[in-house]
Amino acid sequence: MSWAPTGLKKLPLTLAILCVALGVVVFSTGLLSFNPDPRTWDTATERLTELVVIISLMGAGLKLDRPVGWRRWDSTWRLLAVAMPLTIAAVAWLGVAGLGFSLAMALLLGAAMAPTDPVLAADVQVGPPKSGDEDEVRFGLTSEAGLNDALAFPFVHLAILAAAGGLASTADLTDWFTVKVGWKLLAGAGVGVLCGLGFGRLVFRRNEGSARFGDGLVALAATLLAYAAAELAHGYGFLAVFICALTLRAWERDHDFHQEMHDFSDQIERLLMMLLLVLFGGALANGLLASLTWIDALVGLAVVFVVRPVAGMIAMIGSRQPMRERLLLSFLGIRGVGSVYYIAYALNHGDFGDSERLWAIVGFIILVSILVHGVTAAPLLQRLTRRREAETG
Repeated sequence: MSWAPTGLKKLPLTLAILCVALGVVVFSTGLLSFNPDPRTWDTATERLTELVVIISLMGAGLKLDRPVGWRRWDSTWRLLAVAMPLTIAAVAWLGVAGLGFSLAMALLLGAAMAPTDPVLAADVQVGPPKSGDEDEVRFGLTSEAGLNDALAFPFVHLAILAAAGGLASTADLTDWFTVKVGWKLLAGAGVGVLCGLGFGRLVFRRNEGSARFGDGLVALAATLLAYAAAELAHGYGFLAVFICALTLRAWERDHDFHQEMHDFSDQIERLLMMLLLVLFGGALANGLLASLTWIDALVGLAVVFVVRPVAGMIAMIGSRQPMRERLLLSFLGIRGVGSVYYIAYALNHGDFGDSERLWAIVGFIILVSILVHGVTAAPLLQRLTRRREAETG
């Protein structure tokens, strides 16, 4: 984990690709006696992906130098308010019309495929705090990934409601809108602000010597406490963690301690990511894609190469960004660990019937995203940087 990123800089590979390949090789040899199939380890899959996502969200919030604002976050709001709902609707339609899924399973597929993953999208995100590596593409993808995991959750609950036959009930739909949408979002945001203010006061309102209180462990404490508090308040913990990070960063925005917290979160995130991707490679080696059909594969490719790019470009209509930046914001919507979490969560909390094909399609989409975005992201962003420097120089 320490050496590979440096060694891979000159190769068309990423750490994610290397970890998946390692998992495929190790589990194909039979050296390990268990099958890391998420369909078997459903609860463990939900909990492990949940942990790595919230740690990733803390890191994403801490690394954002730009203060929150309507105009400053224009790309973010566009991707969240337009691109994400369009993606959910388009993928759900493909699930019903193309795959023959029930409405409930199609909605679940759409909700799981909508968010840009905060874990696997690290290569296209902004740099560490105060690094200056925050162009509009990187900022838009980082801030989107920080918020859209929580905003996709109401649609996961809607899929669970559909699986239980609740879409025909006005009372159930009212409960979904008021509780799963309204209250949970407000509670998550409120808890995030309160936790961020509390940790900011604890860390930065002390003397200079104690501003290093706890070192990077403060980031882990803030992550777990914000998430737990939001869950106790029946809010969305993903939202609470990201907003806690933004609020904490707003205290003493230029303080060096933010770098320490970010670095600690980043190390924990990369360790957990490596574990998950090796296990994902093992699941691939043990038949995760066995149920995949040609139609399933075509729909999966359409999600990566058509649905998200088109939805992103529609969202960017009227934007002030140059066309090349709009294209990158639309194309680099990486799918990954967050999608696995949502599928595992929904299947553990609802009755969707046979999920073999669903897992196969999700696994295929994630694999395609890891390979395609992993190989193309760095060269595309480097080319964008060189072009911007040439124009300004």
